[in-house]
Amino acid sequence: MRLGELAPPPGAKKNTKRLGRGSGSGQGMTAGKGTKGQKSRSGGGTPPWFEGGQMPLQRRIPKRGFTNLFRKELEIVNLDDMQRFPAGSEVGPLDLVSIGVLRKIGYGVKLLGDGEINQALFIRVHKASASAIQKVEAAGGKVEFIPLKEGK
Repeated sequence: MRLGELAPPPGAKKNTKRLGRGSGSGQGMTAGKGTKGQKSRSGGGTPPWFEGGQMPLQRRIPKRGFTNLFRKELEIVNLDDMQRFPAGSEVGPLDLVSIGVLRKIGYGVKLLGDGEINQALFIRVHKASASAIQKVEAAGGKVEFIPLKEGK
């Protein structure tokens, strides 16, 4: 058997309906869509969320809470992520991006105290939690704060 002789088993491939190819085909004129109406038009039909004119769910449910359009989200880094750096090294936001801990710096970087650190590091971040600072200083390191960026 050669590559050119390969074929699917009989009955596995079925010809598609050729719609709108004349009245002799059995699927001519309206092409199986019936006559008139929303569903017969091109692009016709209703979206999945349409409820037949009833007040839609997203409008029936009460609005709640508040979304601050001007929020400034910080990128989160944990102490576990700092284990990748050798002892005594300086770690800044760009180092975290280059090693693959963060994808982008965004508005700023915040250090959280999740995990343990056992080497002395000089860490430069925009913000840090009290537990993170305590753990870094207990390991012989230091946390220095960088001013936050303006805007987003």
